[in-house]
Amino acid sequence: MNIIDILKNFSQIQVIDQKGDTVFASVQRENLAYVTTILVSEYGLSLSSLFGSDNRKENQTFGVHVIFGNDSAQQWLKLSTSVPASDPQYPSITKTVMAAHWYERYLQDMFGVVAKGHPDPRRLVNHENIPVGTFPLRKDFALNAKLEKASVPYPMHHVAGEGIFEIPVGPIHAGIIEPGHFRFNVAGERILTLEGKLFFTHKGVEKLLEGKTVEQALPFIERLSGDMAAAHGLAFAQAAEKIAACQVSSRAEHLRTLVCELERITMHIHDLANIGGMGTGYSFIAANGFRIKERMMRLSGIIFGNRFWRGFVIPGGVSFDIDNHKLEKILLISKDACDEMQKIVAQALASDGFLDRLQTTGVLPLEAAKAFGALGIAARGSGLDRDIRRDHPHGAYKEYPIEVASESKGDVHSRYLVRIQELKTSLALIEKIVKNIPAGEIKTAFEIKDGFALGAVESWRGEILCALEIKNGVIERCFPRDPSFCNWALFGIMGPGNIVPDFPLINKSLNLSYSGTDL
Repeated sequence: MNIIDILKNFSQIQVIDQKGDTVFASVQRENLAYVTTILVSEYGLSLSSLFGSDNRKENQTFGVHVIFGNDSAQQWLKLSTSVPASDPQYPSITKTVMAAHWYERYLQDMFGVVAKGHPDPRRLVNHENIPVGTFPLRKDFALNAKLEKASVPYPMHHVAGEGIFEIPVGPIHAGIIEPGHFRFNVAGERILTLEGKLFFTHKGVEKLLEGKTVEQALPFIERLSGDMAAAHGLAFAQAAEKIAACQVSSRAEHLRTLVCELERITMHIHDLANIGGMGTGYSFIAANGFRIKERMMRLSGIIFGNRFWRGFVIPGGVSFDIDNHKLEKILLISKDACDEMQKIVAQALASDGFLDRLQTTGVLPLEAAKAFGALGIAARGSGLDRDIRRDHPHGAYKEYPIEVASESKGDVHSRYLVRIQELKTSLALIEKIVKNIPAGEIKTAFEIKDGFALGAVESWRGEILCALEIKNGVIERCFPRDPSFCNWALFGIMGPGNIVPDFPLINKSLNLSYSGTDL
């Protein structure tokens, strides 16, 4: 059923417009939680994003916007409500739709809009040193504002009882990873509860993007999460192109798909090595896997001029062409890397000791994956069959439909197997692109217009959804939601019942981005 037909069943919802694959509608704030609950529970829509806007200059309100995905009809719904600046609150969605939990806390910290009745109304982004009443995404908050140091208590969850201990981990870790704090309540080595606290290095990207042109904003978008530069850049470019009604050429679409799949292969090889070697101590797979990954990174350096796929995807197409010789080189190196990695993981999976560490560890049940709105590897490893490449196809995915890899047990082993299957899928897709890429232009004339649109890309980590609003030719609001934002809270489900030494393995099986979360 398409979204327009679904919305006919709601007297509370007013349909405003439909542009391409996105339907725009509004609802009164007192009805937002109710209709969201019905759309998710009865009509099967996914709550894909939620963000705020400061509309006080126009009408003394704040906007709350919920994005729903309708995979069966390949559509999106933007459902908006207004809350008066004099009373910035609305009934919480999280009470009935758990996927909204971090979004609503983020909205509270950034805009001061309160989801009344939220089961966990603690701060999310604003740490103890941020003064109460600081709302960085309000329009009257200066980008260069200097804040006084505060000391606002942040109560972590505790478990009391004989033999119960707390173990703090981080935020500074042994290695080069970014800061994140994890608090364990344990009985012996058995984890009872696990809670994460992030946002130690908030970059202020959403504020930085305000007032910038699309071209000026792109380098910031590419650097949201360094290992997903192509995917984030593509989601942003898609949104800008929809607003501008810019039709990208077929050759450019194929090249965009190619770079995203190269990004996927490179990082899946990294994860297979990291989970297997650094997570379990099976050093053979780490040593060889990282060697193979380096081959893919050097390929990126040769083709794109940098090791992280930056600067290639631009609004209107791609910044330069890739000739047949380089396309064949891409295919050859990718095939050799994937084939060698498949042999290495096959050897690892033949080890009973290796399997013992992966199987039944860090289980994420399917119902929990659905409730929390899990994305990407985390979702597909639990049997949640979602992938933007198939469900909202773009680029060459339209011409070469993919078969989505999924497993059902929800443990580290399942997530490992999904990555192995996706390597095969990506390599097959690259081979089709190299052999069948059409001739033609690589860039279409791009002239930005005012409006709102969504860009959606299935990165190697999961679904990226970029909400972009252009006003007077510059960015009014941009919320590029990284899949990690939706998946960090899953550790509270996956950790308990395991032993403490399993946590690094569980963590690596998701490989979430601190930077991509901490906008």
